[in-house]
Amino acid sequence: MSRSQRIGISGVEFIPDLSGALYAPEFSALLVADLHLEKGTSLARRGAHLPPYDTRESLLQLRAVLDETKPATLIFLGDSFHDNTARERIDSADLAMLRAITAHHETIWITGNHDPKPPEDIGGRVVEQVALGPITLRHLPGLLADGESEIAGHLHPAAAIESRGRRIRCRCFIADARRIIMPAFGSYTGALSVRSDAFENLFGDYHVWMLGTKAIHRFPASKVR
Repeated sequence: MSRSQRIGISGVEFIPDLSGALYAPEFSALLVADLHLEKGTSLARRGAHLPPYDTRESLLQLRAVLDETKPATLIFLGDSFHDNTARERIDSADLAMLRAITAHHETIWITGNHDPKPPEDIGGRVVEQVALGPITLRHLPGLLADGESEIAGHLHPAAAIESRGRRIRCRCFIADARRIIMPAFGSYTGALSVRSDAFENLFGDYHVWMLGTKAIHRFPASKVR
């Protein structure tokens, strides 16, 4: 976990992790967005031949973060599975690892557009959204009512800055006073620039927390390219 960076909304402080996970110490909860498990095998069906190990890599990374944070609750913010048949394609060893994870933590699966009906035999409970104190956790960022705040996934944010004549682009958290959108956790997930139209009107004066190779770096919107 980051030793220095924090992201706070609605009076709740979160600790970002280089993996893209987000830890809420006040609630002993770990948040993870957009694993897209079995995306590799889905792409293979379409002729894109990639090593079919993305699920294992994602779960090993998740297990490492869980070992470090030791949360009571694990919350997946949707698109945990890449499609409706992903469960059928998961290797038995990976499935056993996933079940072991959910057996050791209270697990909540928020539905996503890729997985509106997550598998029922992997442990945990399925919801459309859930409250973490004053904050709503959901997959798709939505219109916020007065006084409402949220944490969402779906958009796979990335940010770029100019440094010493070089353009550096990384996955990132993006947040203002009321909303956090998390980066995708999955090994084969892409990333969308926070300057794209999809982020327009979602944020006021925002910052990004860029996930470098060894540290997380915070920048204001004015530095993002």
